[in-house]
Amino acid sequence: MTQIQPQPGILDIALYKGGASKIDGQDTVLKLSSNENPVGPSPKAIEAMAAEAAAMHRYPSTDHAELRGSIGEIHGLNPDRIICGVGSDEIITFLCQAYAGPGDEVLYTEHGFGMYKISALSVGATPVVAAERNRVVDVDLILEKVTDKTRLVFFANPANPTGTMIDMDEVARLADGLPESCLLILDGAYAEFVDGFDGGASLVDTRENVVMTRTFSKIYGLGGLRVGWGYAQRPIIDVLNRIRGPFNLSNMALAGATAAVRDQEFVEECRRINADERARLAGGLAQMGYPSDESHTNFILVRFADEATALAADAHLKASGIIPRLVAGYGFPNALRITVGTKPDVTLVLDVMSRFEAK
Repeated sequence: MTQIQPQPGILDIALYKGGASKIDGQDTVLKLSSNENPVGPSPKAIEAMAAEAAAMHRYPSTDHAELRGSIGEIHGLNPDRIICGVGSDEIITFLCQAYAGPGDEVLYTEHGFGMYKISALSVGATPVVAAERNRVVDVDLILEKVTDKTRLVFFANPANPTGTMIDMDEVARLADGLPESCLLILDGAYAEFVDGFDGGASLVDTRENVVMTRTFSKIYGLGGLRVGWGYAQRPIIDVLNRIRGPFNLSNMALAGATAAVRDQEFVEECRRINADERARLAGGLAQMGYPSDESHTNFILVRFADEATALAADAHLKASGIIPRLVAGYGFPNALRITVGTKPDVTLVLDVMSRFEAK
């Protein structure tokens, strides 16, 4: 047997599985499995990326100054306290690399994003799960799991795959209840879908132990470009930049994200469309007997009587070319997560589900 072995924890990682995008035997499908923006990216972002295509032989900037400056201007944040990465996933990885290791614990909630566990295991840290209460993050249940070994606490607000949200007073109580050696990371991947919500930026400004992450993959429609960012106190950003690759974002990614964040008119229109169609989708399915919690995101978590019914509904939708997301791996074997699509998309989902007969 070879003596070449990976670091502890790595072989315990189950590979992350994204939402399906194909159905065998069907050429045209409606993908509602990955919480993508059905409108697509801003035309200004497409134009900016196209303009960069001829300069692909040039290395990108190492400091992302233009993008950080644009993010800072739009959100009223200090650009020197912003770090950009290959999606917010990379920022999560940086945080684990910098602040956790063997003997440390990384805490997240039971239905949390799979990359929290993967990133923890990749550095040899121990993943610890805190229960949620009725599919909602519960601060007291998190604090019960905190020990002197806890180094990072992750949770998304609004959350995925539940779509639920807690108010910022509760988030502040969590931040204040953590030991001084622990960071709280607020995953704001879906923050833009909540009108007027800053994703936790104001809490970062008043606490030394809070980090906010954001992404361009959701409302900005740039999932394929892979751009995210983090916001924290300057000492934390300085640490993360020491392990960030100097050319982690391409010229096209930087140009597209910069144009996208400056096109807030597009973002507002996407938020309006999503809110309207989310209400129609959730309301229509609820009338059929398939409830979901109030969602603050661009998806709903539809609950069924049992796992068999959820699997049957999944098969029924796929037979009509519609791909939802099975979420048994996130602790919901009796549910489907369905991305909010365009008006015709939602009409199609409701029409197909109106013909579903639970066994």
